Amino acid sequence: MHSTIKNALRHLRPDYMPFSFRTVYEYQRDGANACKPNDHHILFRLADVFLRTWDLGFTAFGGPPVHFQILHQRFVDSKGFAPWVNDQTYHELFAVSQALPGPASTKMLFNLVMYHAGFACATLGFFLWSLPGALGMFLLSIGVGKISEVLPGPVYGLLSGLNASTVGIIALAAVQLVTKAITDPLSRILVIFGACAGLCYTALWYLPAMVGIGGVVAVVWEIWLSRAIGQIKAKRQQKRINEQRAAEESQETASSIPLEDLSHPATSSQRRATSIPAQVRHNKHETTNTEAAERVASEAPSSQDHSYSFSVWTGIAIIILFFASFAAILTARAVLETPPQILDLFANMYLAGTIIFGGGPVVIPLLREYTVEPGWVSSRDFLIGLAIIQAFPGPNFNFAVYLGALAVRGSGTTGFVGALLGFLGIFVPGPMLSVGVAGIWRVVRTKAAVASALRGINATAVGLVFTAVYRLWEIGYLTPDSGRGKSLANDPWWVVVAAITYSGSAWFKVPPAMAILLGAVLGLGWYGVAGKTILGL
Repeated sequence: MHSTIKNALRHLRPDYMPFSFRTVYEYQRDGANACKPNDHHILFRLADVFLRTWDLGFTAFGGPPVHFQILHQRFVDSKGFAPWVNDQTYHELFAVSQALPGPASTKMLFNLVMYHAGFACATLGFFLWSLPGALGMFLLSIGVGKISEVLPGPVYGLLSGLNASTVGIIALAAVQLVTKAITDPLSRILVIFGACAGLCYTALWYLPAMVGIGGVVAVVWEIWLSRAIGQIKAKRQQKRINEQRAAEESQETASSIPLEDLSHPATSSQRRATSIPAQVRHNKHETTNTEAAERVASEAPSSQDHSYSFSVWTGIAIIILFFASFAAILTARAVLETPPQILDLFANMYLAGTIIFGGGPVVIPLLREYTVEPGWVSSRDFLIGLAIIQAFPGPNFNFAVYLGALAVRGSGTTGFVGALLGFLGIFVPGPMLSVGVAGIWRVVRTKAAVASALRGINATAVGLVFTAVYRLWEIGYLTPDSGRGKSLANDPWWVVVAAITYSGSAWFKVPPAMAILLGAVLGLGWYGVAGKTILGL
């Protein structure tokens, strides 16, 4: 019976490949499948995605900056395996992910999998990516709910060490991302702009505005300004050439021609050719930034077509449906005089997942406002979860699972329900908008203006990664008398820990998980040597 079904499938689809993990593994190792979408049957695609992503939820430490590096190594460099996308497509997807709200690395993985194997497989990849960390944070919430108000002394050293080592890992990832993002003077300027802007100020509207400005600047420069400047330069060069030519002709008229030159007179075209500077002749073969952008956009490999995207109108319908659900949830909370806490919690998380651009630096203070200010979660429990999530694998937005479970304590609702509401509320907006935008992006990605905008967004967003380093640095040192955390610079030891993890990962290829564990050990060592006295415990 089984062989009959396989024969029927082969007859209907000549490219049918029987499903087994061995055949999937061979498919992944075949270089002929590089940068091609997986168009086999659904079980084969699900197995393909499972084998390439199952471990990420357990091993992707370090937050979004490190995650982007891991995803690039996994799906672009792909040592020993066929890459899913080329470098150009990866950076396009990175820019699209940064331009949408929600957890950036989660959207990036979702988009990569959907690009390669379709929506159903992207959903599987999302759960493989997020559920291990979400389960860990839920279990942490159960444990935190049972500990006393005063933490044991070693915990402060442990958590501070975790934060310091995470800073080192994120700083290294930021440097590596910048190295890849810098391709020309404009991208250098935008990276510096994004980094400086993010360090100076933080607000809900501010980071997306900076990313948008980066995209606009790239479009203005490459589509209009560089062309205008090029035309001005060309006119000035032509003017100098004409003046030089006129001077030569007047000199020839005033002087006699030597007899030996009469037998081989130079033609006017030859004289003009020799009078034109070599640089000007070379410039005739150069392309403007606009032409380069158009060429890059139009020469995207055919194998990189988004085979699994929805149509434009379907994408628009999904986006409209999302914003309708967003409006309905907030309206339902507003019209109820005393909304249930579970509705209030879900609305807060859904709102956070919808309006957050820029990841952790913005979402952390917002989640604090949504959970600590109403009295649902204590400042101490918030800081414990914040320190632990930095050392957890997977997306940092799993912090919402921890907060959701703690928020419903004493309300008659189980912690699991609160964790589930936090998970769905914070994660649904980003992937849902990604699905809607995918259909539109497939059409507009070949436009020169879109290619330029994505390049500007990409460079500015990479610069904003340094914001995450700075924000965590400023709250990473935990003490009993600090409700919001202190700067790691308050104790030189944490600078040492950050430097050790940075150099260990950069020079000695220490995996992020081991580097973070080393930071925890160094934090405990600090407590044993000097922490008791410093903390007054």
